[in-house]
Amino acid sequence: MANELTAAQRVALARHPERPGTAEFIEHLFTDFFEQRGDRLCAEDGSILGGIALFHGKPVTVIGHRKGRSLEQNLAFHFGMPSPEGYRKAQRLMLQAEKFHRPIITFIDTPGAYPGLEAEARGQGDAIAHTLALSSSLTVPVISVVTGEGGSGGALALGVGNRVLMLENAVYSVLSPEGFAAILWKDSSRSEEACEVMKLTAADLLELEVVDKVIPEPAGGAHTNPETLYKTLDTVLARELNSLSKLSGAALAAGRYKKFRAMGAKALRKERT
Repeated sequence: MANELTAAQRVALARHPERPGTAEFIEHLFTDFFEQRGDRLCAEDGSILGGIALFHGKPVTVIGHRKGRSLEQNLAFHFGMPSPEGYRKAQRLMLQAEKFHRPIITFIDTPGAYPGLEAEARGQGDAIAHTLALSSSLTVPVISVVTGEGGSGGALALGVGNRVLMLENAVYSVLSPEGFAAILWKDSSRSEEACEVMKLTAADLLELEVVDKVIPEPAGGAHTNPETLYKTLDTVLARELNSLSKLSGAALAAGRYKKFRAMGAKALRKERT
């Protein structure tokens, strides 16, 4: 049944309001979570949720996008679209993880970075760029999980991992299907058509080697049986962390660099043939 879903249907599932988010993954996969707030420069941005936790008894740093459940939370968190303060908070947590040799696990679920004028005035592009640069150079294991929407640089800022995992009905793309259709065809109503063209599904991205593994979801989507998904994801994360923990810091940083430098090469080879 899942294989019969169209790309547009998967986008709808990725955006489902009851789909598990970062807060739910933290609650069910980790223990002793200690949230850390603020960027130590300007303000607190709740659209990035992060802190220290234990995973199978070992300390890790967890960072993820947060959309919120209620309308009040949606508005407070800009529907999961971080401002510069959110990305600077992520940088602070990454640096702390590097200092204390803690693996980092990120959860990606955002339509993109917040596009408001005030975010641009406070250095949105610079904040994202610095987050990308920092996460590229880390010498601790980094695992990124695309859990819902993975939109543009707002998602990529938390997506530079040694392992990039993706839930079966998540999507990952350079911009939203509506934005794609509006730019390419000057008609946002053609978003369903854009979904097929953009190659944004987990299966597409696995084939293009943008992600390393697709994590199956319960029939009907993650929200229909989240407990099953938590168990599956727990097993996968434990296995990947165990594998990465055997590598040196230099090997982790070099492997991450090589991985992202090679991204897109397979698509280019196919295009040339």
